[in-house]
Amino acid sequence: MLIHFDKPQAANEIKEALETGDGPTKCNALKSAIMMLLNGEQLPQLFITIVRYVLPSDDNFVQKLLLLYLEIIEKTDSNGKVLPEMILICQNLRNNLQHPNEYVRGSTLRFLCRLQETELLEPLIPSVMSNLEHRNSFVRRNAVLAVMNIYKLPGGDHLMPDAPEYIEKLLQTESDLSTRRNAFLLLYTCAQDRAVEVLLNNLDQVGNWGDILQMVVLELVRKVCRTTPEQKGKYMKIILQLLQTNNTAVVYECAGALVSLSSAPTAIRAASNCYCQLLQSQSDNNVKLIVLDRLLELKNNHRDVLQDMVMDVVRALASPNMDIRRKTLDIALDLITPRNIDEVILTLKKEVMKTQNRELEKNGEYRQMLVQAIHTCAVKFPDVAGSVVHLLMDFLGDSNTASALDVIFFVREIIETNAKLRESILQRLLDCFYQIRSSRVCACALWIIGEYSTDLTFVESSLAVLKASLGALPFVPQEKEESAAAEKAAAAAAAADDKKNTRPAVLSDGTYATQVSVVESALPGGATVPNLRAVLLTGDFYLGSVVATTLTKLVLRMCELETGAANLNAAHAEVMLYIVSMLRLGESAILAHPIDDDSSDRLQVCLQVLLKASESGLRSVWLQECRSSYATMISEKQTREADESTSLASMTVAQADDLIDFYHLKNRKGMTQLELEDEVATDMMRATGSLTSAVDNERKLNRMLQLTGFSDPVYAEAYVTVHQYDIVLDVTVMNRTQETLQNLCLELATMGDLKLVERPQNYTITPGETKQIRANIKVSSTETGVIFGNIVYESTGATDRSVVVLNDIHIDIMDYISPASTADVAFRNMWAEFEWENKVAVNTSITDVQAFLDHIVASTNMKCLTPLSALEGDCGFLAANLYAKSVFGEDALVNVSIEKQDSKLTGYIRIRSKTQGIALSLGDKITLKQKGRN
Repeated sequence: MLIHFDKPQAANEIKEALETGDGPTKCNALKSAIMMLLNGEQLPQLFITIVRYVLPSDDNFVQKLLLLYLEIIEKTDSNGKVLPEMILICQNLRNNLQHPNEYVRGSTLRFLCRLQETELLEPLIPSVMSNLEHRNSFVRRNAVLAVMNIYKLPGGDHLMPDAPEYIEKLLQTESDLSTRRNAFLLLYTCAQDRAVEVLLNNLDQVGNWGDILQMVVLELVRKVCRTTPEQKGKYMKIILQLLQTNNTAVVYECAGALVSLSSAPTAIRAASNCYCQLLQSQSDNNVKLIVLDRLLELKNNHRDVLQDMVMDVVRALASPNMDIRRKTLDIALDLITPRNIDEVILTLKKEVMKTQNRELEKNGEYRQMLVQAIHTCAVKFPDVAGSVVHLLMDFLGDSNTASALDVIFFVREIIETNAKLRESILQRLLDCFYQIRSSRVCACALWIIGEYSTDLTFVESSLAVLKASLGALPFVPQEKEESAAAEKAAAAAAAADDKKNTRPAVLSDGTYATQVSVVESALPGGATVPNLRAVLLTGDFYLGSVVATTLTKLVLRMCELETGAANLNAAHAEVMLYIVSMLRLGESAILAHPIDDDSSDRLQVCLQVLLKASESGLRSVWLQECRSSYATMISEKQTREADESTSLASMTVAQADDLIDFYHLKNRKGMTQLELEDEVATDMMRATGSLTSAVDNERKLNRMLQLTGFSDPVYAEAYVTVHQYDIVLDVTVMNRTQETLQNLCLELATMGDLKLVERPQNYTITPGETKQIRANIKVSSTETGVIFGNIVYESTGATDRSVVVLNDIHIDIMDYISPASTADVAFRNMWAEFEWENKVAVNTSITDVQAFLDHIVASTNMKCLTPLSALEGDCGFLAANLYAKSVFGEDALVNVSIEKQDSKLTGYIRIRSKTQGIALSLGDKITLKQKGRN
């Protein structure tokens, strides 16, 4: 800990204050001395003064500061021996251990827990043992901790040989819960056999023990089960007994212990029930998210057991928190089966109906999540589509465009994959088409109408609905168009006059003022203006081209159905009139912008097709090829999802000579059902290779970093372990000199969003000795960070401390991101929303576009969202989208656009994210890795 303070006092001033000052003055002087010592100052001259003038003080606060001072001062010399003057504090500590004030006794006992010098502790042992029988529980619980610290020291079992036996007797008579917990912890740490004996002798009372004591019992059970797996069944009963307690923390830990120790269906089912109960009973959203994470792990490893509890999981949708709802749906969608799909769909339908309440927050976002979930269910189980599709179509006119888009995409896929529902879906779409106000939703609905109106009745109904949505022609009356043109010409002339006669305005700061006039065209809305007409009058001519295409398809379908010549000619003429009217609207002066060239060309193509409607080849392209392309896309999507699920379900294969036990041939004598199930599950995991530790040795060696050189006096290397929010550095330090190194300290500093949790303690290392030092670092964002530092130590005969500078440790961004999937619409929305972009020019020795894409995907740990069918062929250029998600929930988007020119690849890789760190770090990674395969 580093403490900053202004104007540090001189040692003489502190000494004078300690000698002559009163109680508050001595407190301030002691505080200054402690802060100076923490900042690295050496104040050896103060020790005798403090012994003379502070030790005799009766002020409790002064005594507390004195213990802090004694904790941080150096108590040993350069050879590791206790300084002679330290013996002066032993009498004071003994007096404090016999003080009539319980607070003084307890504080002194806590101080003894931090002492490591046996020479100072040995004369205090009788006083410590006497405090185990003190009347106050605060003193007793700290006395137990002091005994445990002394017993754990090197040679502590010789100093207090009968400590475990004495603590075991204390545990039987003690009534204070904290003291009992500390006593049982001592037995668990120092005498495990005695702890196990105490536990087995009190099995009937374990359920009535306090929560903090039950936590230690669980730790003991975990430790015993890992060291002696053959006794696991006996201890499982204890965990199942603790599951019945009322304390939620104990129940949560019991569930985690069951999952970690056993794979028996009974144990997994009991743990799942506990998690589901916690999910319902706890009001804290953070607790619910943690429980959902545990359920997600269970789903990955024990899907069959959790499938029976999917309805208990789905009840978490009652929470208003969107993160909880999203994670709940993700878990539930992977657990649906033919047995529970009806119940899940019924629950999702009820939730969709609840979103119609406008008073609730984020209804649109929640409805979109529910629609996507129902879409996933309907794709997996097409039989349920009929029960939900008509309900969801009521939301096609939703003001939330994203939700309405998901509904229309769902309808489009269901109408293609489920032929039985086509007529009812199309009729329902025609009935509610007038409610749709979003241009993108209208475009998709028009495509559905044009492709699946296959009989004459639907063709005529579709034409009638579209004509009603477009309204009467012309779109703009001639007199209104002429007046708009005159106003536009007058406005242009006035602007020209103002430009000639008006001088620019100068502001007070000397800059020129610029005035921008924005004219907003009123959107014709309300019930009087049909939906398609209203959108067209805003200048959306892309939708106009979609309308023209749909009308053209309907007329071509009428040609195939051999309707009467009079009706066919009338439909031809009317559709051509609508298309011409849209072209005239695009050239009208009433709109702020004229029609774009692409939309104009599309409208004119529709006119040309209508003039040649009798050609069969043309009708085949318009009426069959487009729909067959969509069917191919759906088929490829289903195949890709099936391949992914197959690869996830594939399990490792065991070796040919591995032992396989047979369930029916097992000896069941004296075994409970849980023990039998646990053994069978363990054997099954062994047979399928799940218990084999498939450690990637190469990857482990890659994480081993050399921090110092072989010729340095101290050799150090680190093994970096990256968990989600933590980085653990296991540093191995070796003394390569022939001298004892005193106060060896690993000093670390970080750059980036990394934070050192605590400073590693000092060590004394003999010649040739090796020490393992562990440092924990917290990570707060996905950003490449750097850890740097040095090793500081003192050696015999050296006046100054020696320093060995360590090599920097670079934390790789690849440890935080993982491949993920997202819909194309969501990818485009995020691409438009994210503000941070990093553009990397392609510079590589790879000459094949597909090989370069594969290399980028492997190097960045991302998933290619572009289907393989779109990447096939050798055309010399390629464009693909990559996606990944970080452990912090951040999205990473990458677009690869490359082209082969003169046997060399050129192009750009664009990275977008919501935060700057992930965009820059991923760009640096790509720049480093894109050169070649190595």
